Amino acid sequence: MEYLKWSYKDMIAAITIDRAPANALSSGLIKELNTVLNEIESNQDIRVVLIHGEGRFFSAGADIKEFTTIQTGSDFTKLAESGQNVFERMETFPKPIIAAIHGAALGGGLELAMACHFRIVSENAKLGLPELQLGLVPGFAGTQRLPRYVGTARAAEMLFTSDPITGIEAVEYGLANHAYPENELLDKAYSLAKKIARKSPLALKAAIDLLNCSKSEEYYQGVKKEAKLFGEIFVSKDAKEGISAFIEKREPKFSGE
Repeated sequence: MEYLKWSYKDMIAAITIDRAPANALSSGLIKELNTVLNEIESNQDIRVVLIHGEGRFFSAGADIKEFTTIQTGSDFTKLAESGQNVFERMETFPKPIIAAIHGAALGGGLELAMACHFRIVSENAKLGLPELQLGLVPGFAGTQRLPRYVGTARAAEMLFTSDPITGIEAVEYGLANHAYPENELLDKAYSLAKKIARKSPLALKAAIDLLNCSKSEEYYQGVKKEAKLFGEIFVSKDAKEGISAFIEKREPKFSGE
């Protein structure tokens, strides 16, 4: 593995995102994650999965520089669809997946976290979907999952302003379950994982299946439309300006084209 480390002990698998400096989600990292899930799913000694980030962040977003190597809108749509498929697999995974978030979970990083069954955060973590600041929209089902956790109005504010919320606010809004001081986060995460690991794996799988029954056909239609619009907007002049401004560390000037 180039971007991930993982191991297991006491029925708990720990997946560590290890892609310095910001643990950005590249297509390669997402493929590695899918490979790790294959190994975990077939391992009967593992009952719970914990995902966290190495270094300063959980994941500060998608790999923007990788985006500059893609040329067509249809290729961007395929990129979105591939990420969506892995994240949908996570949400329906037969073993509970917990995200332990410190530092930042932004853009694709938050979309990854939202695909986990639940999230615990450090109090000072930053969580958000800042894609509109780059002239883009989320592409890994973020526009469909975020309103399910925080409601449409709060999701709209987070998307439209690109402003992140704190870990404490994430708990208040329903996006995260618990917020702890950063130095306690992993210990608390393991404590929760150990409690869950003592449950029947058959009952856990059934509970996950039942929780996913709440996702309507409209939800899946929205996910599909998100991938389509992700590709269309990515080839706009505004998207090119937003990405250039991000790389050049300046304010973008959008024209609506």
